Amino acid sequence: MSEPKRDRPWIMRTYAGHSTAKASNELYRTNLAKGQTGLSVAFDLPTQTGYDSDHPLARGEVGKVGVPVCHLGDMRTLFDGLPLERMNTSMTINATAPWLLALYVALAEERGENVAELRGTTQNDLVKEYLSRGTYVFAPGPSLKLTTDVVAFTVEKVPSWNPTNVCSYHLQEAGATPVQELAYALSTAIALLDATRTRVSPEIFPEVVGRISFFVNAGIRFVEELCKMRAFTELWERICRDRYGVTDEKLSRFRYGVQVNSLGLTEPQPENNIVRIVLEMLAVTLSKDARARAVQLPAWNEALGLPRPWDQQWSLRAQQILAFETDLLEHADLFTGSVVVEREVKALIDAAWAEVEEIERRGGVIQAVETGYLKQRLVESNAARLARIERGEQIVVGVNKYQESEPSPLVENLDEAILTVDASVEAEQIAGLNAWRQARDAGKVEASLRALKDAASKGDNVMPASIAAAHAGVTTGEWAAALREVFGEYRAPTGVAGATMPSGASDVERVATLRQTLDGLQTRLGRRPKMLVGKPGLDGHSNGAEQIAIKARDVGFDVVYEGIRVTPEQLVASALEEGVHLVGLSILSGSHLVLALDVLERMKEAGLSDVPVVVGGIIPEADAKRLLTAGVARVYTPKDFELSRIMEDLVALVAERDAA
Repeated sequence: MSEPKRDRPWIMRTYAGHSTAKASNELYRTNLAKGQTGLSVAFDLPTQTGYDSDHPLARGEVGKVGVPVCHLGDMRTLFDGLPLERMNTSMTINATAPWLLALYVALAEERGENVAELRGTTQNDLVKEYLSRGTYVFAPGPSLKLTTDVVAFTVEKVPSWNPTNVCSYHLQEAGATPVQELAYALSTAIALLDATRTRVSPEIFPEVVGRISFFVNAGIRFVEELCKMRAFTELWERICRDRYGVTDEKLSRFRYGVQVNSLGLTEPQPENNIVRIVLEMLAVTLSKDARARAVQLPAWNEALGLPRPWDQQWSLRAQQILAFETDLLEHADLFTGSVVVEREVKALIDAAWAEVEEIERRGGVIQAVETGYLKQRLVESNAARLARIERGEQIVVGVNKYQESEPSPLVENLDEAILTVDASVEAEQIAGLNAWRQARDAGKVEASLRALKDAASKGDNVMPASIAAAHAGVTTGEWAAALREVFGEYRAPTGVAGATMPSGASDVERVATLRQTLDGLQTRLGRRPKMLVGKPGLDGHSNGAEQIAIKARDVGFDVVYEGIRVTPEQLVASALEEGVHLVGLSILSGSHLVLALDVLERMKEAGLSDVPVVVGGIIPEADAKRLLTAGVARVYTPKDFELSRIMEDLVALVAERDAA
């Protein structure tokens, strides 16, 4: 009997990049040597939001959640010794996607490599940045223009490049249901293709459709997630056929990469996370007809801090065991004809398509972002998810059930269980940036920036001017500043104003008690107790801050929440102007020590040292102790999922201040 023919495995990636370009290059070499088959580059927040490493907003953020890339020299170092023509490089970059691609293309040109042979992906998704990730720079309209610039350029000049990953991954991280994840991602793709159709010839447009790829999420309900992927496949084929007239199976095939869910990874009993990760991987690999083209897995300890190389290796080995030790790749689709799967897929398709049509009735996805409709829907979905966990209706093992645990040897020394970025990295990066500026030709830099602004003002494709600017030595901050002059800055709706949080019977009682306490405080203070919820720095993960703001409003606080990307100076000025009784900071980028301590010092200088400050984020125990010693009143981490208990703490802090 002949051996069954095995399918080729998916591209195996780990999402990586940290501290410096040199250190990240060493990590990439190590991971490739271990059998990783593609790179997935993580950029730090200043790079993602168009700031150089020495910008005030970049303080404390350099190299924390990814690698800083300020100029062509950093790109040279990042890919030193790695042949770009033979790589498959995914870059998790959005607002500054044209710039990072320009740097990548400029590096290939500098090396004499064939740009047309480059393979990889720029994430380059505009919508999810306003809804979940928060690293947008420009308003939705200009952002769509820049996105289509990349699409039009790559289809012509870099034909094997995926110019955009429409990202439903981040939508699920922000609380989206499977129906919302399907609908919002597909609506984004429709907006992108509608805009691109006016930019390219009818002959090329089917190729544009064929280059659109997706980046999706796979949660723990892996049967539902498997059905979601089959629904994605059917809906995308419908859109390609009915809306765009593309029937070639090669061009209309739903192509997606995946990172499995990070939202569900837990700080308590973190060893359970590897089981979760493997189950979630099955959702996007078991069904051959809807199998991912590329898979990257989080590490077991991401709820604790930055994963180390060993942790990333564990996730890579999980993929390799499934692909090479099992017989999964030897068979046709396992679920064709399944009554259960067909029923669930149809239900998802019907509900998701109804939501797509609702978005179209509202003027399309851009309009739905600008009005706040989509953001509010996600905030409410996430609130409902958290309420189910708090009430015990949605079980999370080790968190709200089966909490008894033996000591885990994996976290015996927690300070060594995660990767830390040395404080000297920021200073070294800034020194290198200053040296770069001094060594370049200032005249060429100015001329290239004028050409860039001119192209943006006229509505021309900015890619050629961006590549020229990369060669001239322009920096990330200078490129973005030039386009900010043309397009302006933008602050997206927070989704908090009209959102509500569902409560169970027992929670209604707790909320009523807290309201009574705050009513009493209002009588004594002469006004409603006021809480400032702040997001200092560049961290755009606003889910936690939004839920705290909604819950605080529900229990009776007067809440001030200005959204993401605020400096410590601006937060303290707001606290002073608003006369707040409590300040809550949300920081998930690893910059909690620098930013929270800065806020504390500025509040002291402003005469607000008696106002309690609480901090939430992914904060290691040693850092939490430092914050508490410095004067932070409370520190909350992912294990603190009971919002009602947090509210009891916060009301007590205000009451204690009043009594003092």
